[in-house]
Amino acid sequence: MAAAVRLVAERGTTALPVTDLAEAADVSRQLVYLQFGDRDALLVAAAADLVEREFLPLTGEGKDSFQQVLAMAQHFAEHRPFYRAMLTGSCAFAMTRTLNSLFGSLNQKAVRRLFGELDQETVADLAAFVAGGTGAVVNEWLIDGDDPLDPEQLAERLLRLWAVFAGSSHSRADGGRIP
Repeated sequence: MAAAVRLVAERGTTALPVTDLAEAADVSRQLVYLQFGDRDALLVAAAADLVEREFLPLTGEGKDSFQQVLAMAQHFAEHRPFYRAMLTGSCAFAMTRTLNSLFGSLNQKAVRRLFGELDQETVADLAAFVAGGTGAVVNEWLIDGDDPLDPEQLAERLLRLWAVFAGSSHSRADGGRIP
């Protein structure tokens, strides 16, 4: 997986021959096809693995909303060449759907805290709604944002949207208010 992430980031595209991906991972083409079926499935799995391996461990208990959103923004900024290529390549829809699912499950706790007792279907729908909207803002930032990306600015922007959605306001990590 790491070899696929590295190769996509280096070349700035997902239009890579399976042979190149297999060689970078020191495996056979046959193994790639047996394990993943096709190149796009491999790349989507690599994106999910990257989030699960490098970002999800940072979302532990004890971190406030700003710290968690900032960690997400920093993760995506750090891996911008990879995610930008993925978002503009043939597997963009599949990756977005997979990441929305990952982040949607994380958002369920926040939805329950914000709205209280709701049936599971409504919680899942609201979490998917938040993940999809957040994903759209993050994707636009990754593709079209000015260099260098400013993760703190994105975190504040996302929390401002969440505050509007929630009908409240949130504090920054330094104690200031997000307008």
